[in-house]
Amino acid sequence: MEFEYFFRGLIVGFSLAIPVGPIGLLLIRRTLARGRASGLASGLGAATADAIYGSIAGFGVTLLSNFLLENSVVLRFVGGAFLCYLGIKIFLSRPSEKKLSKETENLFSDYISTVILTLTNPATILAFAAVFAASGVAHTHGHYWFTVFLVTGVFCGSAMWWFVLSSIVSLFHGRFESTGLKIINRISGVLISGFGLVILLSLVL
Repeated sequence: MEFEYFFRGLIVGFSLAIPVGPIGLLLIRRTLARGRASGLASGLGAATADAIYGSIAGFGVTLLSNFLLENSVVLRFVGGAFLCYLGIKIFLSRPSEKKLSKETENLFSDYISTVILTLTNPATILAFAAVFAASGVAHTHGHYWFTVFLVTGVFCGSAMWWFVLSSIVSLFHGRFESTGLKIINRISGVLISGFGLVILLSLVL
């Protein structure tokens, strides 16, 4: 029974991670510019955030979920502003060789920044709650061990998608000259900032 919840969580996590948005675009750009490790670190960050929101939805932590949803405007503003900043930074960045001594630090930064960025969309809780309900796993009847397997499955499913995506994109890493990477930075920067502007505009329209 426990592994049934794990596999259901695996499907949910994989399915919810697939739609291409700012996180997917960010992972693609980082993989092309800095390699597969950077993409994987970013993907694990997104998977961690998915697991956190999946835990809130799965365990039914009402107080925390209500707090996040009640402050969704602030969180979305922070997320939108951060995307705009990130897009501008990427747009203006120049391709350069990364020093090996800073590789671990950069990967940790990739991971943490993606966790924070993904967490700025508290509506993800509602998405998980809806999918859990549709999948027949909305209620575990006090069996918290089942929910642990469910959330573990969500993390693994989400991480699986990011692993697949970063692996495919990494095939093109190193095939771009400096000019090509500059173009990628310009396009990625505009699109990521665009996502941020859409989020900010949605708060006032």
